[in-house]
Amino acid sequence: MGKSYNIAVIPGDGTGPEVVREGKKVLEAAGEKFGFKLYYQDFDFGGDRYLRTGEVLPDTAVEDLKKFDSIFLGAIGHPDVKPGILEKGILLRLRFELDQYINLRPVKLYPGVATPLKDKGPEHIDYVVVRENSGDVYTGVGGVTQKGTPNEVAVQNMIYNRMQVDRCLRYAFDYTRKRNKKNTLALCGKTNVLTYVFDLWERAFHEIGKADYPDIKREYYHVDATVMWMVKNPEWFDVIVTTNMFGDIITDLGAITQGGMGIAAGGNINPEGVSMFEPIGGSAPKYTGKNIINPLASISCGAMMLDHLGEEKAALSIENAIMDVTANKIKDLGAGKMGYSTSEAGDLVAERV
Repeated sequence: MGKSYNIAVIPGDGTGPEVVREGKKVLEAAGEKFGFKLYYQDFDFGGDRYLRTGEVLPDTAVEDLKKFDSIFLGAIGHPDVKPGILEKGILLRLRFELDQYINLRPVKLYPGVATPLKDKGPEHIDYVVVRENSGDVYTGVGGVTQKGTPNEVAVQNMIYNRMQVDRCLRYAFDYTRKRNKKNTLALCGKTNVLTYVFDLWERAFHEIGKADYPDIKREYYHVDATVMWMVKNPEWFDVIVTTNMFGDIITDLGAITQGGMGIAAGGNINPEGVSMFEPIGGSAPKYTGKNIINPLASISCGAMMLDHLGEEKAALSIENAIMDVTANKIKDLGAGKMGYSTSEAGDLVAERV
């Protein structure tokens, strides 16, 4: 047996434990084939723990998670917990305190998967969004005065510093070079209205690109044009880099063009620390325990995690197995519509790995 990796697992809420189970099943198959071992430790962070203890995350959580090679997440969101408590208290806190400053979102249409885009196929939809994950309006800088009165004022500030911008851009340039497809990096912004923030982003983009990445073609798109072209001409894109808020929005559009939340996977990346991988879809509580939820996004997260850990051949094997399954077996990705149970879908992928 070759390398081994210690993986923190946060199954989370709703159907999260079910999709995590299938993701681990496929990861185990990949480990056996490619000669590495994964050791898991579960953490019960989520709605049930919060309802039981009143604690979202224990004080030791962040330091405990720093000891692992990676984090594999199922889903966060509980119907009996007010929206925002778990999302901010777990997801955003871990992203910020573990400095997972990149949100990496491949947008790839697999064969056999339906897209709502007319006349588009897998050859047209294959690009990646690099979303800055540590700044913007999500940092919570702002406030409210005179709440509940006719004169109420609410402010939430879009904030970036040069360090945050530079490190995100450098990651995006490096990723574009490694991807080695069209070697084109597009900055998505709003320079004509958000003139302060995007002046910083655009200057840094061209300065860094010109100085250190002359082999990478640079393009700029306004965010409103970007969403139009994601629908009309997705084949134009290679890698898109953008801010936290814009990235949050356009990656959900990207997800529906690649077949929906059941297939979309993402990574919260700290290139120098611990990263966390999660399916884009939510906890889907109404399907909990029914063994009908689609696990392919979670399985794809496992492939992303292995690629990040340096097990690139194993990651590619999982992706190829998923594509074989979507091309030949699972034609509908909806819960209860796959023609296979959650565990059977995991078996299909694991067998092909």
